[in-house]
Amino acid sequence: MATVLVTAPPPELSTVTHQHHHHRVFNILTQSTTVSIPHLKQIHAQILRTGPAIHHSPETVFLYSRLMHFSSLRDLIYTLQLFNQIPFPNTFIYNTVIRAHAHSKDHKKQAFLLFQELLKQESLLPDKHTFPFVLKACAYLFALSEGKQTHAHVLKHGFGSDVYVNNSLIHFYASCGHSESARKMFDKMPERSLVSWNVIIDALVQMGEFDEALRMFVEMKPSFEPDGYTVQSVIDACAGLGALSLGMWAHAYILRKCEIDANFDLLVKNSLIEMYCKCGSLRIAQQVFQGMSRRDVNSWNAMILGLAVHGEAERVFKHFDQMINEEKIPPNSITFVGVLSACNHRGLVEEGRRYFDIMVNEYKIEPVLQHYGCLIDLMARNGQINEALDIVSRMPMKPDDVIWRSLLDASCRQSEFLDLSEKMARQIMAGEGRASSGDYVLLSRVYASANRWKEVGLVRKLMTDKGVSKEPGCSSVEINGIVHEFFAGDTTHPQTKEIYQFLGVIEERLKLAGFVQDFSQAPLVDEADDGKGQSLKLHSERLAIAFGLLNSKPGAPIHVFKNLRICKDCHNFTKFISKVFSVEIVMRDRLRFHCFRNGSCSCMDFW
Repeated sequence: MATVLVTAPPPELSTVTHQHHHHRVFNILTQSTTVSIPHLKQIHAQILRTGPAIHHSPETVFLYSRLMHFSSLRDLIYTLQLFNQIPFPNTFIYNTVIRAHAHSKDHKKQAFLLFQELLKQESLLPDKHTFPFVLKACAYLFALSEGKQTHAHVLKHGFGSDVYVNNSLIHFYASCGHSESARKMFDKMPERSLVSWNVIIDALVQMGEFDEALRMFVEMKPSFEPDGYTVQSVIDACAGLGALSLGMWAHAYILRKCEIDANFDLLVKNSLIEMYCKCGSLRIAQQVFQGMSRRDVNSWNAMILGLAVHGEAERVFKHFDQMINEEKIPPNSITFVGVLSACNHRGLVEEGRRYFDIMVNEYKIEPVLQHYGCLIDLMARNGQINEALDIVSRMPMKPDDVIWRSLLDASCRQSEFLDLSEKMARQIMAGEGRASSGDYVLLSRVYASANRWKEVGLVRKLMTDKGVSKEPGCSSVEINGIVHEFFAGDTTHPQTKEIYQFLGVIEERLKLAGFVQDFSQAPLVDEADDGKGQSLKLHSERLAIAFGLLNSKPGAPIHVFKNLRICKDCHNFTKFISKVFSVEIVMRDRLRFHCFRNGSCSCMDFW
């Protein structure tokens, strides 16, 4: 055992009595906030030299527990050596070694096994500190069964009302995707702390339940003052909803009231960049980015991804060059998703190929489905469908439905690929995932473009038989901090009458300016243009824009968020509105942002 710890003790330790030595070691381990591993090994060697009688004493066991406390998060192997030298470890020592495994990179499974070992000790019981460490490991591993077993022991040992333990249970269930169980845990808590609220709000954000997360935040405010963690979750929820006003309030709140350290400041500012980009305010996102005293790869990724989704390819390339050449930060896999997305949104095939090669050959980053998906979609939408299919055939992994949908969407725009479109549609519908309504709509479009109305009807019948309903178009617009939501053909809004009357005024003014409807993506049935045109007029983004024009201050930009991809006619319609009404309209659809100004769009009509 002495060969493990070869470092000689300091001279002064070798000349004092064992009792004096123990007292000094006790002071070092109880009064220090941190001790280096080499120093810990020196102390350990001296404890071993005190002899077997002292080695088994409660004092020595306590010293071992302190040694493990300092070593547990820095040297797992050494911590296990210490653990194995204690004949009768207590609950604190088990907790320490369980925590060490829960925080380790590759040995989290061992945390639950050690917990089971603890339960087998007749003289020991888990305490309120044991369960959070075990649940942390289960949450990271998505180990639902083991986590549920731990939950059962929580109840068995009487910790069902402990705030600390319940917070860990909420986080565990949320991490495993069981939002109902997480919410049930929170609702049943007899006592809640600020951490409890932070955990449930963050859980809802991670599961995409942004509206509910913000509702919980409002419910929390009378009882607790939000801290930096609360506000960061609010920022993330605002990013998901496109709620710019509330996001700006959260930003101001952090500046005014939250004291945060440098590391958390970096995290918050990265979230702010992402939020402003997703809310359509690139200018403020850039201000936050430029004002950062320190940036990491996530900062650059947030800015690059934000610029990419706005179609700002040239600025993406500039940021990429600054990142690697000026700040010497190596890009990662996510960086190249952003760069390739920028190429895709602008139709830059050669640049996309070049950056893909740079990623693989210069940075040795192995492409994943997202990288291949960007490149395949880019090539297919630029008419290079055969080349895109060649990449699919050479991919080391099986293409997912997203890639097949990209190819189907591109091929259905070109009549010569009708047979290929049918094959790809069948591929999607025969895939492991459930075919979405969009897949059927794409196939319908293929047949409609070839005037094969019988097949269009058969596709619609197939949707009915399989219980697949078309996802309704939904658009939202924020006015004075309130988000107003509209569905296609909506008549539920209090200002419905004024909205439709104003839409009529808009249409007349646009006709005078030369607007002509595009029926190519109207409902895919064989009917007169008048019927198709009437359907297009009911699209949700038109209602949202009309409402925005009615209620916004003159000159204020209108921000619209749509759940589906904008159709050609509505895109052209919005371009005309921006010119005729001298208004800037920022629209986020399912794929990207469109910024309409003076009759043109930032996408350059490529989307």
